[in-house]
Amino acid sequence: MIIGVGIDVAEIERFGAALERTPGMADRLFLESELLLPGGERRGIASLAARFAAKEALAKALGAPAGLRWTDAEVYVEESGQPRVRVKGTVAERASALGVRSWHVSLSHDAGVASAVVVAEG
Repeated sequence: MIIGVGIDVAEIERFGAALERTPGMADRLFLESELLLPGGERRGIASLAARFAAKEALAKALGAPAGLRWTDAEVYVEESGQPRVRVKGTVAERASALGVRSWHVSLSHDAGVASAVVVAEG
């Protein structure tokens, strides 16, 4: 059963400018594993913007309650290339209260825009 669906978009250039303008913003939004590629290089702005959109979409799928911590949701990619989300803390508590047992995630970025869709399933 679908418990919630969220979608979000982020303008890549604007998101990148916000990261540059606000020291520490990336560390408040992302875990180190999200900031780095598997080889250890820093992830590109388009990819980070898509991950930010996924976190926003995830919050919307949960009803956008106050108090969720950005770093309590981790967006990662399996070896197959499929994006996934792992939750803990505030996000896991809300998901559990709603009966969420699994997540479906889609990420995209093109033409200056990053987007994400998250489906919470119970």
